[in-house]
Amino acid sequence: MNKVSKKQQRTQRHNRIRARIIGTKERPRLCVFRSNRFLYGQLIDDENGVTLAAIDTKKITGATPRERAAKAGAAIAEAGKKAGVEKVVFDRGGFLFIGAIKEFADSARSAGLQF
Repeated sequence: MNKVSKKQQRTQRHNRIRARIIGTKERPRLCVFRSNRFLYGQLIDDENGVTLAAIDTKKITGATPRERAAKAGAAIAEAGKKAGVEKVVFDRGGFLFIGAIKEFADSARSAGLQF
């Protein structure tokens, strides 16, 4: 019996998601990556291969990862508004929609981005 590692499972989920999600200039892809320490978010136009805005939690202060993710979600929404983006497609990157990922998405929604 072959065991599949957690990393391989996440990669498989991410590939399934990316097969259906494509970012355009009018509606870019809000891509999220979560490492053990930090959270990264990007607004990506896949048609032109351009990153419109990016944020990470390296310089954001907060007591918990969820608080830092909430601040990052609000920051990416502000950066998106400056780039002229109101609607996005959310790409959770194969991560489960709980914890810091959910907090990031909820704060981005409340700050004005439409999913």
